[in-house]
Amino acid sequence: MALSVLQCYITHMIKPLEDALGKVLRLSEHKQAVAAELLEQLAQGDAAPYALSPDERSIVREALDRASQGGFADEADVDATLRRPWD
Repeated sequence: MALSVLQCYITHMIKPLEDALGKVLRLSEHKQAVAAELLEQLAQGDAAPYALSPDERSIVREALDRASQGGFADEADVDATLRRPWD
């Protein structure tokens, strides 16, 4: 019986996580890097909250200003954004 790549390295993992990591292994290198960063952030748990860069802070402020003035995306825009590849 052959072992999966993950089983060779990990002895105890819940099945949904094993399945998800198996899928991540088939993603592009860029998407694997994004997944690794997300897992690292999750694993840090009690670490300090993420600090926004000045550019990110500016983007958030602009979005909050638009939202406070009723500038929300309509359903078609949201649907188009969610269906777009994120690569």
